[in-house]
Amino acid sequence: MAQPAGTAPNTRDRRAYPRTLALALLCAGMLMVILDGTIVTVALPSIGDDLGFSQADLAWVMNVYMIAFGGLLLLAGRLGDLFGRKRMFLAGLAVFTVASLLCGVATNPETLLAARFLQGAGGAMASAVSLGMIVTLYPEPTEQGKAIGAFSFIGAAGASLGLVLGGVLTEAANWHWIFLVNLPIGVVTLVLAARVLDADGTPAGDRGKADVVGAALVTGGLMLLVYAVVKAESYGWSSPKTWALVAGSLALLALFTLRQARTSTPLLPLRTFRSRNVSGANALQVLTIAAMFGFQVLVVLYMQHVLGYGAAKTGWAMFPAAFAIGAVSLGVSARAIGRFGARNVLVAGLLLLTAGMAYLARVPVHGSYAVDLLPVFVLLGGGGLVLPALATLAMSDARPEDAGVVSGLFNTTQQIGAALGVALLNTLSTSRADTLASQGRSTAEALTGGYHLAFTVGTVLLGASAVLALLILRTPPTTTVIASNPTQAPERTTTPAVHVG
Repeated sequence: MAQPAGTAPNTRDRRAYPRTLALALLCAGMLMVILDGTIVTVALPSIGDDLGFSQADLAWVMNVYMIAFGGLLLLAGRLGDLFGRKRMFLAGLAVFTVASLLCGVATNPETLLAARFLQGAGGAMASAVSLGMIVTLYPEPTEQGKAIGAFSFIGAAGASLGLVLGGVLTEAANWHWIFLVNLPIGVVTLVLAARVLDADGTPAGDRGKADVVGAALVTGGLMLLVYAVVKAESYGWSSPKTWALVAGSLALLALFTLRQARTSTPLLPLRTFRSRNVSGANALQVLTIAAMFGFQVLVVLYMQHVLGYGAAKTGWAMFPAAFAIGAVSLGVSARAIGRFGARNVLVAGLLLLTAGMAYLARVPVHGSYAVDLLPVFVLLGGGGLVLPALATLAMSDARPEDAGVVSGLFNTTQQIGAALGVALLNTLSTSRADTLASQGRSTAEALTGGYHLAFTVGTVLLGASAVLALLILRTPPTTTVIASNPTQAPERTTTPAVHVG
């Protein structure tokens, strides 16, 4: 059929398939990264038994991944600005895939932890530039919103799939396969992405030096802080050794702050913290994610060590929680935020999470899934309100030139909150269980008592978050759409998957 006179050739149709394929490849890369954040959870007891981890040290299988991921996001985004987003994405996929192989063949704790750190680094490299590439692929606002929605859905789907797949693979084969499953996905994605994704140049305004020293300081400081929390279980919270580690961590973080104030190319410009919403939303996210991610690890240990669930049964038991969060995040949150305001939606979600955690804090030794766990997992759907509301508030005061770094900060505090939550709640649980065991309680009773303390602390963290949200945060006058304007430095967007509905 001939084209009407005066119309331009339809280049959009010719580009539709490659662009859709490019989006699919970016989503596949993100799926691997998100999958590995949850697939390990169900397999933790098997990994601990096979490699000889103590319960306290077992948390490091999660922590080293999250610390490397969160600590390197800002640097990876900056390096993507300097050397090209496609190059950074491909390098990240390659590192992540090789690290997955090393995890899968690990025969001792040291090898596994080193490979997990490398996985986190690769995940940060690939994730930091993914959303910026999507913004470039889809500059038109309506199409861009749909593409980002699909990208966010992969985050929710990956979390749900990881819980189930981790249990099935661990029980059907062994825990090594939760890592080896990444190899075919990584290789195929890497080969196709090298051919399909467009090369991108370095924007003139972004040329400069990457703050490698700053990245080393913040990553080292955060890792040392988590290590201090973990070692407090054996040293004691009042031990000089514990506080020496804390002091060392704070010193490194102080040096990072000082460097950001003085360097001409900071990873994190300190002006971003002048906003109450930016500072408040990130602080609240640390508290909220600490409680929720610590819960995710400990409830798995409760189901396996106290209730006697196998790995596959544990994965399927956790699925309603992940499904509820994903469904609310994608189906309800955007409309609720538009109607009631981000702060009100955040508080409502936090109250639901607080109620669920409080209910879990009285879980019995001989618990029933339908009575003691399923209601909690349904209430955890409140997380699908919390994360989008926090993202909206965190971005609401961001200046156009700071949108990327504020997004990166939001995702960094998410990872750090998860690492600190696992370390803190797991340490408190282990210490309490040891005390009860020394008093003559049975193993099941001692473990359950430890989980009670951890879940109670989680309840306090979530309740405090709801109160602080009312006191600190302000409802933004308009809803902020992350990187919705393709002229506003999309290449600086460093968030892997901010769930904004």
